[in-house]
Amino acid sequence: MEYQTVILGAGAAGMMCAAQAGPGTLIIDQARAPGEKIRISGGGRCNFTNLYASPENYLSQNPHFCKSALARYSQWDFIDLIGRHGIAWHEKTLGQLFCDDKATQIVEMLQAEMTSAGATLWLSTQLIALSRRESGFSLELEREGKRVAVTCRNLVLATGGKSIPKMGATGLAYDIARQFGLAVTETRPALVPFTFSDGRFAPLSGTALPARLSNARASFDEALLFTHRGLSGPAVLQLSSYWREGEEIAVNLIPDLPLYDLLRAQRQSSGRKALSTELARHLPAKLIDHLGPMLDLSGNLADQSDAALTTLCARLSDWRLTPSGTEGYRTAEVTLGGIDTDGLSSKTMEAKTLPGLYAIGEAVDVTGWLGGYNFQWAWSSAVAAGRAIATRG
Repeated sequence: MEYQTVILGAGAAGMMCAAQAGPGTLIIDQARAPGEKIRISGGGRCNFTNLYASPENYLSQNPHFCKSALARYSQWDFIDLIGRHGIAWHEKTLGQLFCDDKATQIVEMLQAEMTSAGATLWLSTQLIALSRRESGFSLELEREGKRVAVTCRNLVLATGGKSIPKMGATGLAYDIARQFGLAVTETRPALVPFTFSDGRFAPLSGTALPARLSNARASFDEALLFTHRGLSGPAVLQLSSYWREGEEIAVNLIPDLPLYDLLRAQRQSSGRKALSTELARHLPAKLIDHLGPMLDLSGNLADQSDAALTTLCARLSDWRLTPSGTEGYRTAEVTLGGIDTDGLSSKTMEAKTLPGLYAIGEAVDVTGWLGGYNFQWAWSSAVAAGRAIATRG
């Protein structure tokens, strides 16, 4: 069976590319349904992009690589697309956009776009073998219990990274890239919770508060959540992309709280109350109990000098911790690293040394922040490749 283009992976990037690549496109996936990560994302409402998406929100060995694709297909272009499909949306915090209804609306929209473009979708299909031929590629597939031979001029790697293996994620795109001589950078879990081997935060499980988490490379002001295994929440997930094993992190529990001034005022009006009681008016009581030994909260607020309150606030704003590790690919939202951008065209996503081979989405060494940025990279890189394929034919 001959096709102009075969796309491996029916996720966000793969389906978006299929909608752009022109006639004679086959998109295949081992899953039973397309867009499974879209379906579960954003609590089932899909955080499909971010109003503030820009190159500064992406990590890569080449921070300039993503500029071209993001500029030529921006968040505003995707917002226009969902508007044409009548999908209602709303903004949450920090420019994050979600569907008013279900995430499956995005999947249905992409399927409609693929159908309109004449693309063919094969699900429950396994790639058995792949080789280079004179004018393209040869694939051996297994579908419905039968072996099927397929040839194509263009091959697009859109199988994502290693994150969430229970949904079928593998390193297939990396293996194929290496097979054809493309380099792959170090890969590791990103947007993932921190763990602590001693279980110290188990008693605080479920406790959350605004915080600032930072290390030598980055700093994020968002929610912090304590779990049985360690630390989670948006601030933690963001910082995890910039963290390495053995490194210390700094936690500011009062980033926007004028705690020193508040405690001084309380000292005048209710100073005879226990310091821990008064502090619990501003921070979760469970957290205050946990931090008691470190902070020395004995005595009443009235007994605390200005210097003592200054020391207390300093400790709350610079709590140093060293995570044991992360929860790994099991819960990581994305994979950091991937197919080295040095081997790809930033305009078309095509391999420089192998015409007809493309890599898009999470498979590439471009990783976005939490908050819709990775979906935007999927849309932008997919459109770059799809339009190049449609032009190339």
